[in-house]
Amino acid sequence: MNLSSYLSPIDVDSLGLVKNPEDPHLLFNMVDFYSQGEPKLDNVQIAILGVPEARNAFNNPNTNIAPDEIRQQFYQLYAWNKSVHIIDLGNIQIGKEIEDTYEVLSEILAYLINQGIIPIILGGSNDLAYANYRAYEKLEKLVNIVAIDARFDLGSENLPLRSNAYLNKIVLRQPNFLLNYSNIGYQTYMNSPESIEMMEKLYFETYRVGMLRQDMDEVEPIVRNAEMVSLDISAIRHPDAPGNPNSSANGFYGEEICQVAMYAGISDKLSSFGIYEYDPLLDFNGQTAQLIGHTIWYFIEGFLNRHGDLSFKDKNNYIKHSVTVSDAVDELVFFCSKKTGRWWVVVPVINIEKKTEQNYFLPCSHNDYKIACTDSVPERWWRAFNKFNR
Repeated sequence: MNLSSYLSPIDVDSLGLVKNPEDPHLLFNMVDFYSQGEPKLDNVQIAILGVPEARNAFNNPNTNIAPDEIRQQFYQLYAWNKSVHIIDLGNIQIGKEIEDTYEVLSEILAYLINQGIIPIILGGSNDLAYANYRAYEKLEKLVNIVAIDARFDLGSENLPLRSNAYLNKIVLRQPNFLLNYSNIGYQTYMNSPESIEMMEKLYFETYRVGMLRQDMDEVEPIVRNAEMVSLDISAIRHPDAPGNPNSSANGFYGEEICQVAMYAGISDKLSSFGIYEYDPLLDFNGQTAQLIGHTIWYFIEGFLNRHGDLSFKDKNNYIKHSVTVSDAVDELVFFCSKKTGRWWVVVPVINIEKKTEQNYFLPCSHNDYKIACTDSVPERWWRAFNKFNR
C-alpha cells in the first residue's frame, strides 16, 4: 500500500516543543515523525495516526482539531524504561465525502494491523470506530470490540450513521465479522430502555461504570478478549475531562481511565486503539488533552508488559480446574496461567448440523472461578454460551 498518498505530515514546529539533547528521555525526542516519501515501518511496533474528521459528529463539530492538541501534551511526557519503536504518521487526508475518509482509514488500519503494528487513532468523532471495524473486515478477521462509552451508540437501521449511532451499522453489515461487542462504563440514564433490551437480546456485554468501580480489576478480562478498543471521552466525568459537550458529572475518573487503558495495552490480542470526541475549544488549560496523553502513555506501558500467555498449545503452562455445577452444565473448566495468574474458562461451541464441538477460551477473572465453586454459573460464561450456540 502506498501510504504516502493518504498522509499529511504534522508540522512538528507547530507543536511548540524543542528537541533537547540534554533531556533524551522525553517522548518528543524518541518518536519518529513521518515527513515525506513512503514511511519506514521496519521494526515499528506502534503507529500514531490522527484523523481530523468530524462531519458525522453529534453535537461535537470541533473534534477535527483534536489530534495535534493531544500530541502537544503527549510528547511532553517521559518515555518508559523499556524501549519501544513508535512512529507518528501524521494525519490522514480527509476525503471529499465522509465515506472516502472511512475507506482510506480502514485501508490504512488494515495495512498496519497486518504488518503487526498497533495503530493508536487520534480522532475525530466516534463514528470512526465504524471505519476501524471495517479494517478487520478487509482482513477477514473476526473481531471483538470493546467500547468505553457512556452510551451504546446503537442507532437505528433507518437512520444515517453518526457518532452517536454507528453500532447498528456494524451489526447489520454482511458478511459480518463481529464476534462480540462489550461496553465498558455505560450509564443507564443515558440509554433508552429499548437500547438496553436490544443489547441483552444480542448477548452483548454491558458494564455500568458504578459496577466496575467496585472492582476495577474486573475490566482486565473484558479488554483481554478484544482486538479493538475505542474510547469516547464522554465516558470520563466532566470535571476530569471538560473537553466534551456530551459528558456528564458522572463517569470514570481520570486515574480509572488510565487503568483501563493499561489493561487494554497488556492484552496480547489487542491490535488497535482509538480515542475520540475530544473538543479542544471546550477544554480548560489543556486538561483533557493532558489526560488523553496520560491515557496513551498507560496504554503503551501496558503494551510493554505484555505476558504472551494467550496460546494454550502447552497446557503445562496452566493449571486446570474443573468445577461441577448442578442444574446447568456437567462442569466448567478453568485454566489459570502459571506465569501471570490470569484466568480463562472454556465455553463449548456446538455445531448441531456438523455434530462437532469446539472449545472457546474465554478470558475471565478469579472471581468467576469462585462463583462456579458456589455451584453457580458465572454470567460471563452464560452470555458467551448463549451467543455462540443460539
